[in-house]
Amino acid sequence: MLSKVYSSAYTGADMKHTRKNNSDTQVALTVELDGSDLAHVKQKTLKRLAKKIKVAGFRQGKVPTSVAEKNIDSYLLGMELTEDAVNQFALEVLEIEKLQPLERPKVEVTKYVPNQQLEFSATVEVLPKITLGDYKKLNAKKAAVKVTAAEIGEVIERMRQGMAEKKAVKRGAQSGDEVTIDFHGTQDGKDVAGASGKDYPLVLGTSTFIPGFEEGLAGKKNGDVFDLPLLFPKDYHHQPLAGAKVNFAVTVKQVKEVVLPELDDTFAAKCGPFKTVNELKADVKRELTEQKKREALDTLKDVLLEQLVKESKVPTPEVLIADQITSLERDFTQNLLYRGITLEQYLTDQKSTKEEWLAKALRPQAIRRVQVGLALAELSKLENIEVSMEELETRLSQLLQQYGNDASMRSQLDTPETRRDLANRLVTEKTVDRLLTLNQQ
Repeated sequence: MLSKVYSSAYTGADMKHTRKNNSDTQVALTVELDGSDLAHVKQKTLKRLAKKIKVAGFRQGKVPTSVAEKNIDSYLLGMELTEDAVNQFALEVLEIEKLQPLERPKVEVTKYVPNQQLEFSATVEVLPKITLGDYKKLNAKKAAVKVTAAEIGEVIERMRQGMAEKKAVKRGAQSGDEVTIDFHGTQDGKDVAGASGKDYPLVLGTSTFIPGFEEGLAGKKNGDVFDLPLLFPKDYHHQPLAGAKVNFAVTVKQVKEVVLPELDDTFAAKCGPFKTVNELKADVKRELTEQKKREALDTLKDVLLEQLVKESKVPTPEVLIADQITSLERDFTQNLLYRGITLEQYLTDQKSTKEEWLAKALRPQAIRRVQVGLALAELSKLENIEVSMEELETRLSQLLQQYGNDASMRSQLDTPETRRDLANRLVTEKTVDRLLTLNQQ
């Protein structure tokens, strides 16, 4: 424990304080104030309170502090003085110790003698000291990029599917046909959530639905109405339906034969500025190659960040972890809602309590986010990485073009908070790029 006496910010007063490091991220401070410290604060407290009280013979806001003191309840004055003193001297001690608090200190007044003595303790989560490893000698390597003929073929096949001609037929449905259906799933006579649809176009042979569903449509014609009892797979992702028997009431509304265009030069010309199929394939290969290069680069950056954290000492303040858990939970819940699932339903499917899910699934992610963020912040300082006004304006201009006529978004982009967040994001991007440059093999 360190025990020190420092001159306070005003002349003639002394303040004693001690510091104890509870951990790499938490500091406990104790502060002792004497009569001269309290006298200084008292004058400021009285001056503030004097503006609010009414005293006969004086206009409100013009009451002298000497008169105000006689007209203010002593208990109230003591409470206000204590709060002002704690706020002032806690801040001074944080500055003296060169601490960067991550939240408001948790304060406890341990002793108070009016006009003579005040002692209080303050526990605070602080930005920890980050010690980076040798970030210029990380050993990650970018994966080799290779595009196969099969991958090119898959893309072209999707293009053919997108340009296919669909012809209504009166025969029974067969593999490759698009069958438009209404279906309604029930279990023991009760509706099954998410197991119904109207005018749903299902291409037979794509294995879009559970096993047995598409097979049950084979041979069916327009207007056929029938029941299709099926067993859900035992490993089905929605636990309540895993292994369950569900009856589907199905109506076939239309059967269409899907006629794919021939893979020839005419097809290639319809896909873009290509004269031959070989030109189309070459273009697809270029696109896939660029995509894989971007993915490989992103993977390399992730690996470098993992190595940077592993080779460094990066304490993780609990308050930052909690913030990240809240953010992760909000994003995850929102994504579930887009799929028509509540968090409660998801947790039921996973046979998990919310507390277990937060601890096992989200907390590790939150810790990694905090560690990466703190490591990159330290690296940006060591490498003197900054963002110029020109760089910020360029990125803002790009975003404004992206959102076009969205007035609310354009207004939001123009706020100081958004500009600050964007500048921080740019610093992070430049720092990651610097890390990549420093470790290029």
